[in-house]
Amino acid sequence: MQLIAQIAFLVVLVAGIAFFTKNIRRVIRNVKLGKKIDRTDKPGERFAKMARVALGQSKMVKKPFSGFLHIIVYLGFIIINIEVLEIIIDGVFGTHRILAFLGSGYNFLIGTFEILAFLVFVGVVIFWLRRNVTNIYRFLGNELKGWPKNDANYILYFEMVLMILFITMNAADLQLQLNGVYHYAQESGVIMGSFPISQFLSPLFEGLSESTLIIIERTAWWLHIIGILLFLNYLYYSKHLHILLAFPNVYLSKLTVQGKFDNLEAVTNEVKLMMDPDADPYAMPEEGAEEEVPEKFGASDVMDLNQVQLLNAYTCTECGRCTAECPANQTGKKLSPRKIMMDTRDRLEEVGNIINKKGSFEDDGKQLLDNYILREELWACTTCNACVEACPIGIDPLSIILDMRRYLVMEQSAAPSDLANAMTNIENNGAPWPYNQMDRLNWANEK
Repeated sequence: MQLIAQIAFLVVLVAGIAFFTKNIRRVIRNVKLGKKIDRTDKPGERFAKMARVALGQSKMVKKPFSGFLHIIVYLGFIIINIEVLEIIIDGVFGTHRILAFLGSGYNFLIGTFEILAFLVFVGVVIFWLRRNVTNIYRFLGNELKGWPKNDANYILYFEMVLMILFITMNAADLQLQLNGVYHYAQESGVIMGSFPISQFLSPLFEGLSESTLIIIERTAWWLHIIGILLFLNYLYYSKHLHILLAFPNVYLSKLTVQGKFDNLEAVTNEVKLMMDPDADPYAMPEEGAEEEVPEKFGASDVMDLNQVQLLNAYTCTECGRCTAECPANQTGKKLSPRKIMMDTRDRLEEVGNIINKKGSFEDDGKQLLDNYILREELWACTTCNACVEACPIGIDPLSIILDMRRYLVMEQSAAPSDLANAMTNIENNGAPWPYNQMDRLNWANEK
């Protein structure tokens, strides 16, 4: 039976890791559909920012209550799953609590894990109440209805169940030790004080037979490891992919001052060509040389965005802090920076699914602009950078909005009339107002 259990464990473990690897490779492939961008400068500053923002959660605690809870749940869940290493070793070799030879150090770890598991459970319950009972503005957006809301709840349920299974496993294990059952008492040797939480559940198992206790302990053990593997593979389909992507996302985020407008390389090259007295703008390409296709200005679909922007879309936590800070959204406009990121991810997934089915992307008659993100949303943005500043993991919805605006203006000449008039005046008069440069100071002569 033990050999069968070991083989079954290996099958489950390999299948879980293989499926996870497949999904991560799909994410990487989809992100690489975007344009390359160089964010390798200042590695020291980038690592420091990643340690401060992604690991240290510095921007999360700007909202102290939810930030503190998030730190407990995130770090607690990660630290608790250090025990997964022991579970894997036990599952492969058929041992039980193989790290118990560490003695008092192991007892301290198990006690710490239990306290953290209890705190994680409490934190998750509070998060569930905040999302489903209290009327917090940032959890009430239209884009959070349906799957996004259910997805957030599924993760919370996942975490609740995993913590319950962990405590139940330990409580049954403790009772087996107290009963002096061989293989538990002999190989574990974990004292009562090392189970600060499950020791209160252990009395519930006092009257149960040895075989029943072993079934409960083994069932909780199996469900715990299977649940972790399911959780790991569910991340790809969930907003909680940020658990893995937050670190590279923060590392690759902008280091330049907020609000700096990036120049388009294609425009820069054209200006340089115009300023070069030796250049011939009408020169024909050499015989046999392929004529270059002019680069698109701005972005109308996900392939026009850069790879960091697409990584941003996969990393979005849908927390809504960006939307809650957006002045356009606060005044009733359709713009929601969170929806911009969710729409970008949905479109990228749609493109990825086409590639999965057909081997390469084939035009499906849809694009990010108009089919997902409306022009009204784009032009409602005030470019104040509040959304970028509010994001706890360095996501930049504004850059996507600006690139799509560029496309509308430079490719389709589809700017709103007021903006079009202002740009015409700048071109003709050197200022956005409809006055000749010679008449610009006439107001000073008025009495």
